[in-house]
This record gives sequence, structure tokens and C-alpha cells, in this order.
Amino acid sequence: MGLFWDLIQQGQISRQTDRADTLEVRVARLEDQLDEQRKLVLELLQRLESRIGEDIDGDGRVG
Repeated sequence: MGLFWDLIQQGQISRQTDRADTLEVRVARLEDQLDEQRKLVLELLQRLESRIGEDIDGDGRVG
């Protein structure tokens, strides 16, 4: 019975490891997407400020 219990535990450990790896990959992908969105928002803000000629984000400069 001990052998079967060890096999069951090893299977559970393997599944948890796979889930953790998958979660790490998902978090890394989300972080990359967030970085890209931040870059896009900054670029859009700069273009909008340049277009309307006003400081929208309060950084003291236009564009």
C-alpha cells in the first residue's frame, strides 16, 4: 500500500508543478502585455498632446 501512496503523491506533486509552471508562463505573458499597453498609452498620450497642444498628463510639457 505504501508504494501506491507514494505514486499517488508523486502524481499530485507533478500536477502542482505543471500548474505552477503554467502560472509562471501566464504571469510572464500578462506582464509583457501590460508593458506593451503602457507603451501604447504613452505614445497615444504624446500624440494627443502634440495634436491639441495642451499638457494632458500634467508632466509640464506638451508631447
